[in-house]
Amino acid sequence: MVKLTKIYTKTGDGGRTMLGDGALVPKTSVRVEAYGAVDEANASLGLAVGACDQESEPGRAIRFILLTIQNELFDLGADLCVPIGKDEKPGEKLRITAGQTERIEKLIDEHNAGLGELRSFVLPGGSPLATRLHMARTVVRRAERRVASLIDAEHKATSPEPLIYLNRLSDLLFVLARLANDGGKGDVLWKPGAGRD
Repeated sequence: MVKLTKIYTKTGDGGRTMLGDGALVPKTSVRVEAYGAVDEANASLGLAVGACDQESEPGRAIRFILLTIQNELFDLGADLCVPIGKDEKPGEKLRITAGQTERIEKLIDEHNAGLGELRSFVLPGGSPLATRLHMARTVVRRAERRVASLIDAEHKATSPEPLIYLNRLSDLLFVLARLANDGGKGDVLWKPGAGRD
């Protein structure tokens, strides 16, 4: 169990921060950028949770999914915060698993099955909840890019599963945004060239 007794430590005042393994690194390190972007993605999901209508079935279902994912994003941040050590044994550290990613895939399949067919790209808009889900999707995509940069820079010390999880999560958020737009009926569709003279 985590116990936080002191909120500020002054460790970061000089531009450095401590990883989960105790190493001090610059706050500009690619690893800190990666788990910081995941934290930002988690906060954007919190905005979507706040917009869920708990009186409707889609709102309750989406809220439950998002709350579960918010917890998993903390796990994902913990995974990234602790580089893989050369002698690390499987299950020794908190890491995102393939099973968690597979659960996201099942949610995508389950919720996409009832949506209307797409004949154009969807613009980020529609209902307040859908708009927040689209925003969260783009923030998750940014986190995905930061994690990809981390894997490029420190591939031996970084699990590939967080990247896969984030890739699936952005797809799930797209599907949930369509669900929040009355099953896709309220989607705002791209009309190529519509604003040209």
